[in-house]
Amino acid sequence: MAVLAPTSVSKYSISNSSSSSDFHRIPFNTRPIFGSKLKSGKIQPTQLRLLTTSDNCPGLTVKASRESLGITEQHKNNKLERVAETDDRSELFEDMKQRFLDFKKHKYMENLEHYQNLAKGQAPKDMSFICCLPQSGVECQGEYVCVLMFLEQFMVISCADSRVCPSTILGFQPGEAFIVRNIANLVPSLESGPSETNAALEFSVNSLKVENILVVGHSCCGGIRALMSMDDEIEKSSFIQNWVVVGKDARSWTKAAASTLSFDQQCQHCEKESINRSLLNLLTYPWIEEKVKQGVLAVHGGYYDFVDCTFEKWTLDYKEGNLKEKHGRISVKNHLFWS
Repeated sequence: MAVLAPTSVSKYSISNSSSSSDFHRIPFNTRPIFGSKLKSGKIQPTQLRLLTTSDNCPGLTVKASRESLGITEQHKNNKLERVAETDDRSELFEDMKQRFLDFKKHKYMENLEHYQNLAKGQAPKDMSFICCLPQSGVECQGEYVCVLMFLEQFMVISCADSRVCPSTILGFQPGEAFIVRNIANLVPSLESGPSETNAALEFSVNSLKVENILVVGHSCCGGIRALMSMDDEIEKSSFIQNWVVVGKDARSWTKAAASTLSFDQQCQHCEKESINRSLLNLLTYPWIEEKVKQGVLAVHGGYYDFVDCTFEKWTLDYKEGNLKEKHGRISVKNHLFWS
């Protein structure tokens, strides 16, 4: 419990008209003005310190602390110097710095021409990249030989989950895939209105001319769990609920088709079903459906299970007027399982 002691912080009164010389009369005065009650019943005081930092100080610096004087601040050469504890975040950024410098040395500088081309613009289909493949019997540095390869262009929509990085899981290199990440890797329908996801879709399909859109879901998805846990009435103040409701059709289908399963199993079903609903939502954009119909654009689903480290991939089997099979399931082809 906080206790306020009825005491003034200085024996001198200060007004707005006080000159700078008035401040020299203010002592380095410390009084306990409030504190919290300890188990012993005593009050742990909080110190209020009024400090002047220089002759030209236009006012006072107020510092409240439960620590004794001299631990967090010291006055030296008419300047206030803060003695800060070591910040763990500085170590994090030091690690990040080393990873960046390793990237620059071992990837950027060794493939300088490729990265210089990327600096001119992104068009992965038209650009080449250098990769190293194991090769025996070929003279090169170490046991690797550098080869020139050309890539198909991808637009990837994946979850923001830190465990699910498409570049790491699927080996995408800089300039190879246009990637957008959001909560639960959802694709809103055209009717849902503007979002960063459909803005990225418009750019990648109409400007970059991608040939493949890949929606990647994953196991143990917190966004899908939030979707399955929410009430029918959305909390207007919740940004998460207002976003994951994009997957409400997947939620409804899951609850109807998997009602006898445990909640965790229902979430796993919904993780995959939401991907299929996103594939259907892609076709609500006329400029996507037209390209899919023409065969110049394909839409794919992917599911990464990081518990077992397996990956499923499938492609939407576009048949005009017959996109949905019975019971609300979509028609897919080229269903692959990598383990």
